[in-house]
Amino acid sequence: MLKKIFALIALFTLTSFAPANAEDYQLESVVVLSRHNIRSPIADENSVLGKMTPHRWFKWTSAKSELSMRGGELETIMGQYFRKWLTSENLITENYLPEAGEVRFYANSMQRTIATAQFFSSGLFPVANVKIEHKFAPSKMDDVFNPQLTFVNEKFSQIATEQIRATFKRNNFEGNYPLLEKVMDFKKSEYAKSHGLTKLPTGDTEIILEPYKEPAISGSFKLAVMAADALVLQYYEEQNPKQAAFGHKLSFNDWKKIAGFKETFTEALFASPAVAVNVAHPLLQVMREELSLKNRKFTFLCGHDSNIASVLAALNAENFSLPQTPETKTPIGFKLVIEKWRSNDGRQYAALKLIYASSEQLKNKTTLTLENPPVIFPIRLNGLQQNADGLYKLEDLQQRFDDAINAYYELYEENAAA
Repeated sequence: MLKKIFALIALFTLTSFAPANAEDYQLESVVVLSRHNIRSPIADENSVLGKMTPHRWFKWTSAKSELSMRGGELETIMGQYFRKWLTSENLITENYLPEAGEVRFYANSMQRTIATAQFFSSGLFPVANVKIEHKFAPSKMDDVFNPQLTFVNEKFSQIATEQIRATFKRNNFEGNYPLLEKVMDFKKSEYAKSHGLTKLPTGDTEIILEPYKEPAISGSFKLAVMAADALVLQYYEEQNPKQAAFGHKLSFNDWKKIAGFKETFTEALFASPAVAVNVAHPLLQVMREELSLKNRKFTFLCGHDSNIASVLAALNAENFSLPQTPETKTPIGFKLVIEKWRSNDGRQYAALKLIYASSEQLKNKTTLTLENPPVIFPIRLNGLQQNADGLYKLEDLQQRFDDAINAYYELYEENAAA
């Protein structure tokens, strides 16, 4: 039954990048904003994460927060797929050696993002020895990728807090606490016993908005997000699904509910409209510049789920729910891909897609080919008209970037005057 459902879902996703009537267009360049691939949890088992369950966590192949061995393999596979696609569109040759300025790989200065870019480049340009640009020695946040609030005052905090709480309410994640507690066997944990708890409290979430810091929360929801994040990463790494759930048998929908804690956290804190315009501003500027460069063929920007969530929100993307993954908004390793196409009459167009490996492709380290591609999900922007072949005018997309960039200054002026 599940296979039939996935087959139906596939009808509504794409199996290639090319627009309708592809013979009328030539691919000119591609800009990719990527989330890093599979990493170990941010917290290790010696922290509160280890105290929240009596079970032992997966034995990771990397230090905490760093790209795992599987993550590196999967990113190379994805890079190889992009090589086959770009070659099929005649943008590059099979073993392409880029000339100066034709490609750019720029990553946040965290180990997992630099390593993701390195592995992807090995798959895409295996003989080119591409340089990965990053500003600092690992691991320090680069301001371009750091989803920090660059201004906060009372008026902004009120607006942003209302929007964040609205997302919490809309997603209604609190009904998933019993499932998370069951999988973790939370009531038997050291944390529960030391705090006199049988379940995680709810309703104690506090939103923290401070200048030059990421939006944050405190309370039990923060603990739930940390645990859910680690469980989903363990689900990708551990081949025995029952063992990944600490001996519990979970359905795919159960895993979606667990992933929903992290998804709600990212959507609420980084994709709320006021916050998104604030935190995505420097990255929007970089992407806008990359889209305007005439000699650039390929750009790879590697950051985090918060980066893509805030950029999509700032661009006013339509709401979506991604198939074949428990993380329906910001799956591990996924990419926002912006393609520039030129029509036979000389006009320039653009298409936006979200590209990611399905959970089965991640777990099985499936080879991705043009015949067996990753999930390719078209993403649309509210209020922007597509042509009959599903493409935006490039000038319209560039104007949307300009609008999102200018919205930051408008928001700043409005709040500075408050």
